[in-house]
Amino acid sequence: MAGMRIDPPVIAGEREMLVSWLEWHRATLALKCAGLDREQLVLRSVAPSNMSLLGLVRHMADVERIWFRRVLAGEDAPGIWWTEEQPDGEWENVDPADPEEAFASWHAECDFARRAVEEAPSLDVTGVRHGRDVSLRWILVHMIEEYARHNGHADLLRERIDGSVGE
Repeated sequence: MAGMRIDPPVIAGEREMLVSWLEWHRATLALKCAGLDREQLVLRSVAPSNMSLLGLVRHMADVERIWFRRVLAGEDAPGIWWTEEQPDGEWENVDPADPEEAFASWHAECDFARRAVEEAPSLDVTGVRHGRDVSLRWILVHMIEEYARHNGHADLLRERIDGSVGE
């Protein structure tokens, strides 16, 4: 996944456009983490924030899981790293975390999401979140927004780690 970023088309149907932008943002997060060792991946931004690149990967694995497994597919899928008792576990427990496990979980959740989107007959398919219907269209737009916001964080984290900049 790292380094394989394909620019979204500038003219396409709605579904292709949304999926392409989501894939571009997934690849951007992978690119921001590429080539870093464990210590660099767990480096926090600035106090009091507990944000790190590894925390972002873990967070996005859980976000993918929530929206595509729990909401869209209706699965009983608990958080991977967070619990009711520790709602920020994906961010707080990165020091002992295994980056390979985190990336494998993120990739698995992205793969599940890709299949769910591909199998959906239309963007009007709905899932349920907090008792309300949510369309696949809304989920895709939200996921693009979620990645875009966190990729901005990843830009700053990566620049702090080794000076690398870029979109």
